[in-house]
Amino acid sequence: MGAPRPSHQPLSSQAAGGPQGPTVLRILLGTQLRHLRELSGVTADAAGYAIRASHAKISRMEHGRVGFKERDVAELLTLYGITDQEQRGNLLALAQRASAPDWWQQYSDILPSRFESYLGLEQASSVIRTYQPQLVPGLLQTRELAQAVLRFCHSSESADDIERRVALLMTRQEVLTHPTAPQLWAVIDQAALWRLEPREVLRDQIQHLLTMAESPHIKLQLLPRYSREYVAVGSPFTILRFTEPDLPDIVCLEQLTGALYVDKAEDVQRYRMAMDRVCILAKSPAETVKCLRAMLENPDCHQAEV
Repeated sequence: MGAPRPSHQPLSSQAAGGPQGPTVLRILLGTQLRHLRELSGVTADAAGYAIRASHAKISRMEHGRVGFKERDVAELLTLYGITDQEQRGNLLALAQRASAPDWWQQYSDILPSRFESYLGLEQASSVIRTYQPQLVPGLLQTRELAQAVLRFCHSSESADDIERRVALLMTRQEVLTHPTAPQLWAVIDQAALWRLEPREVLRDQIQHLLTMAESPHIKLQLLPRYSREYVAVGSPFTILRFTEPDLPDIVCLEQLTGALYVDKAEDVQRYRMAMDRVCILAKSPAETVKCLRAMLENPDCHQAEV
């Protein structure tokens, strides 16, 4: 019999939001190490050789995708010619903090490794813009809807594992109620609400969306089925923005088995333009609230264009 699985725990003040989560610290440290390596003229192959590692590991370190050993960081700083003790001390302290476990490690057996990075980035973001043509965004789902979605997506898993996935999502949602909560701007295709059954799930989800829309840092827009133009965006996507100057905007394409990330400036700009276009075609936040209230008062008309 394996060790007992941890139950749902609230986020710590450090992990719940802001720039201090281990994932972002790893990215910041990796970015600084890459800058120092490039300034010193050392190749990634030479850096890997210096710490008895491969070029691939240096790449993963510089992208913040792995933890850091203080010994490796110290040897790299020496290789890059960093002798200032204060600078070395700051970077080594950052390496130690960046190696701390993230709060979601207790769910690592059911969490795709590529999605772990997204959770850290989401926790540290200052602005989250998301377009969801098929489902209510995970950050805005009720427990009942989350259970239904997860049972469908992971039909072969046990009821215990499904509940752990729900607990993971509920913990993830706490980022929106933290004092350092990011701004959330969500565009939801109205058809995503039409799919909600039974009626109680629909009513509870609509009421939850209305409650969330009252928060000053949350903006919701419904995209009507019959827009003036067809928005050929394709799959759902999320754009994350950060306050740290070393962290550019990142686009996340969430999938059943993980997540794909887009960070090239020209590609991110295309997604920004697509998001801007979707926001123009969608109902305004005020119109969205009015529409949701009408749907709540008369669930039988939820498939009509309000």
